[in-house]
Amino acid sequence: MDDASPAPAGPYGQIANLIARYAFATDDGDFPALGRLFDQATFTLNHGEPAYGAAAVTALAQRVLQTYEDGTPRTRHVTTNLLVDIDEPGGTARSRSYFTVLQSLPAFPLQPIAAGHYQDRFTRDPAGAWHFTARAVHTDFTGDTSHHVRPPVH
Repeated sequence: MDDASPAPAGPYGQIANLIARYAFATDDGDFPALGRLFDQATFTLNHGEPAYGAAAVTALAQRVLQTYEDGTPRTRHVTTNLLVDIDEPGGTARSRSYFTVLQSLPAFPLQPIAAGHYQDRFTRDPAGAWHFTARAVHTDFTGDTSHHVRPPVH
């Protein structure tokens, strides 16, 4: 399945697919595809400085996330407890969901490394497609992220 796949009927399905595309793009190490999800949107990671637009979000992912020989961060982002509040006449929506990040490497056994929640906002364009307008990532619990997050550059 790729970004050209038809969206499921209804706003809930379209929004759920956007949220899933985020997880797949991140886990696939496809940071340009991740950035495109936020082409005209704000992305905020743990109360940090917001990144706006595809280029800024792509650069943020490349700067923050470690990747390996296969080009991926060797993770699986699992999104659960999806709540979506849709204002159909207004063409806007909000959602909240939980995430758990699992990681595995040859010398790092499969384990949860982070858990938290997403707060998202969406708008519908004139053609009827839904898009992110904002995502705030809040990491509530962390495990060993030493193989996932790049150390800060000073």
